Amino acid sequence: MDSTWQRVQSMYRWTLENGDERTDPWLLVYSPIPIVVIILVYLCVVWTGPRLMKHREPVDLKGVLLLYNFAMVCLSGYMFQKFVVLSRLSNYSLLCQPVDYSNSPLAMKMANVCWWFFFSKVIELSDTVFFILRKKNNQLTFLHVFHHTTMIVNCWAGVKYVPGGQSFFIGLLNSFVHMIMYSYYGLAGLGPHMQKFLWWKRYLTTLQLVQFVVVTTHTTYNLFTECNFPDFMNVVVFGYCSTLIVLFSNFYYKNYLSEKEKRK
Repeated sequence: MDSTWQRVQSMYRWTLENGDERTDPWLLVYSPIPIVVIILVYLCVVWTGPRLMKHREPVDLKGVLLLYNFAMVCLSGYMFQKFVVLSRLSNYSLLCQPVDYSNSPLAMKMANVCWWFFFSKVIELSDTVFFILRKKNNQLTFLHVFHHTTMIVNCWAGVKYVPGGQSFFIGLLNSFVHMIMYSYYGLAGLGPHMQKFLWWKRYLTTLQLVQFVVVTTHTTYNLFTECNFPDFMNVVVFGYCSTLIVLFSNFYYKNYLSEKEKRK
């Protein structure tokens, strides 16, 4: 028992001591404990929220959702623009880009936008709270909860250990997809009369799948080439995106292909 506890303590010290000294002082970065607490609170909300709302009327959040989704579109657009501009100014390679751990202005700006990308995943937990308050419990799927919790962990690891380098590619693609996704949510939140304009939901799921395939392919390439970027991060990204491809493919089949077959 003592040796197990000592191993846990050793792993925790390694986690604290091997991060990027530039980002360690930033909010929620230094220790994994705040992230673990946030995830545990989130899971408690997922479990208790629908039960607390069971005998209550759905909350009208039209105005809040309009503001929230507009803000998320702006934040995603800001991050996308920063990832594009900073990577070009830094002459980033799309095939292999080590992390610049210096304190140069461009390197610090890239680390900063990586932090914002991580923090945006914390903000996005609000999606689930809004589903619960509006009694949209059909949206609280395993895919939804798994995706939201694991993205926080992965993005935290990114900003703590590799804030920049080829990590930017994930942020760039995801920010672009989320600009479109939150635009869709914003329109959908305006009411049922907008449904006729939201015929492209299926293609939004397709875009998400394409994103995961591109990131997986990019990461696979880097696993088999000489690139001064941590292989353990490439392995984590490869495994995670492969899982998302399976889950989103299953979602796509059940919601679009399977329903189409039933209508025949």
